[in-house]
Amino acid sequence: MSTYKIVETPLESKAYSKVLWRLVPFLFLCYVVAYLDRVNVGFAKLQMLADLKFSDTVYGFGAGIFFIGYFIFEVPSNIILSKTGARIWIARIMITWGIISSAMLFVTTPESFYVLRFLLGVSEAGFFPGIILYLTYWFPSERRARVVALFMTAIALSGVIGGPLSGWIMQAFAGVNNLAGWQWLFLLEGIPSILVGIAVIFYLDDSIEGAKWLSQEEKKVLADRIHNDQKGIVDHGIAHTFTSVKVWLMALIYFSFIMGLYGISFWLPQLIKSTGVKDVLNIGLLTAIPYGFAAVVMILVGRSSDRTGERRWHTALGAIFGGIALIFAGLYSDSTVFGMIALSVATAGILTSLPLFWTIPTAFLGGTAAAAGIAIINSIGNLAGFVSPFMVGYIKDATGSPTLGLYVIAASLFIGALLVLGLVKKPQAI
Repeated sequence: MSTYKIVETPLESKAYSKVLWRLVPFLFLCYVVAYLDRVNVGFAKLQMLADLKFSDTVYGFGAGIFFIGYFIFEVPSNIILSKTGARIWIARIMITWGIISSAMLFVTTPESFYVLRFLLGVSEAGFFPGIILYLTYWFPSERRARVVALFMTAIALSGVIGGPLSGWIMQAFAGVNNLAGWQWLFLLEGIPSILVGIAVIFYLDDSIEGAKWLSQEEKKVLADRIHNDQKGIVDHGIAHTFTSVKVWLMALIYFSFIMGLYGISFWLPQLIKSTGVKDVLNIGLLTAIPYGFAAVVMILVGRSSDRTGERRWHTALGAIFGGIALIFAGLYSDSTVFGMIALSVATAGILTSLPLFWTIPTAFLGGTAAAAGIAIINSIGNLAGFVSPFMVGYIKDATGSPTLGLYVIAASLFIGALLVLGLVKKPQAI
């Protein structure tokens, strides 16, 4: 494992500190509310299926169809963002999905469930790859593992906050104004996205040059670092990106990892319930444990990767540990203690592999190719968000247990890890 040290002046250190504290906490907040709206259907499931007489297959299909809309509109959305700037486009995305997420309270049939989940995917398309692209405007490649890990700990924090919050909403508001707890869940958790989306318009800057909170000297040193980082990266344009073997390899690896992410995200409440925990508030509180553990591991491993400059093994080992832990979660599915330990390790491993993965494609993509390439990788990868919950739901309906589904997801994580180790080259920077 090679090591390297970033050499920088006091001015550069000060500038990056300002950028980090100005952008990352706010983008973190945006992703927290985004992820809550994407996966709160996993908590709504605990009541909604019984109220509406939906099967697990219907739930899995509805949870996953989000990603079909996401897939179709991902690349156009990211290209638009690269042309219009992040501020206006990210705001549009967040306000739109907040409205649609709240409208989920009107679901009464499988068809209405499918339509609203599809539209939610359409409205959110471009958010995550747009933020990843936006971060490349501010941070050079050697800093991205730590920064992206900090940003993506929002997934973990949304679980820490969202689990107990969702459980409390569903229990405390059940029956208020003749609405079920799951209806209040959708309504109340959609509103923050709208409010934060409005705040984006006034807070974000599209580029280093437009940041009034940076001095001219700070702008210059940051712009020079980005310029030097992009040397040697050829912008082949959008058309070439669609035929790039590297891009499609990255998409396949990301698909393998996302199988794990949404296997956990959409089914964690149900997996905890299956260990013998029945109270919805207690289930919500217990879901905070795997996500809290994952948040700590993500930050520590991201720092290790940036400090050493090693990306491949850091990325692959997260997926390997995640897969092994999922197997143990299946083996101990009837034990709350051992099940929670396994699910905590699985969640940490899966979530750790994701931000480290993004250091690899962003190191060789530049210009318009970056906007299209990141979107292609993310959209193809997120098709696993359709496959994973639908597959687990189908298996659960067919066998009475989601355990076999966990084993399939574990195999997917192992495949992704092997592809990283076997096919991704070993450039010095990544």
